[in-house]
Amino acid sequence: MSDQQQKPCDVLATHRLVPVIAIDRVEDALPLADALLAAGLPVVEITFRTAVAAEVIRLLATERPQLLVGAGTVLDPDTVDAAADAGARFALAPGCLPATIERAKTRGLPFIPGVQTPTEVETARSLGCLLLKFFPAEAAGGLAMLDAVFAPYKHTGVQFIPTGGITPANLCRYLQSPAVAAVGGTWLARSSDIREGRFNEITARTKAAVQLCHESRTDPAL
Repeated sequence: MSDQQQKPCDVLATHRLVPVIAIDRVEDALPLADALLAAGLPVVEITFRTAVAAEVIRLLATERPQLLVGAGTVLDPDTVDAAADAGARFALAPGCLPATIERAKTRGLPFIPGVQTPTEVETARSLGCLLLKFFPAEAAGGLAMLDAVFAPYKHTGVQFIPTGGITPANLCRYLQSPAVAAVGGTWLARSSDIREGRFNEITARTKAAVQLCHESRTDPAL
């Protein structure tokens, strides 16, 4: 089954790596997409931290259908509508706002709310969310905190996408945790690299991370 035919959350769990992108110019969108695809990673999260986010999502959804395009920093119901209208196939938030989650359900947009605590996990579960963003991962206590939060919910099917402070140095440790479905990372395509056209560097960096993801499945010593 192709990535286009799979459910978005299944695609994320397959590739296990989500580039978190803040992009300032629409004209950089397609070169960025091509850089990620050249590295073997057909997934991207375009954050609503810039004024062109919706336009970039729309362009990528239309011109690079082989790329699974998600919307990040979706903070309210209106942004859910903007993401869905632009063609995003999934959405994420740093927090867990019931009204935002309910709007995403209404729009049929898979939604990954952000959590840190057991209460937030239970709120998300009560609203039907089992894939959750653990944010900001390292500042919130890192993998030790995530594993501790996960322990009481392991039997429920909850999993996490830790984001915030993930680097090549700790990527494999996160991926080897049973709590982790995928990780989000800003280091793969930094805003400065995109602005300055360093797309070959983005491809190389992403390709190295993809290789680490493959190795983490087979080598517990990493």
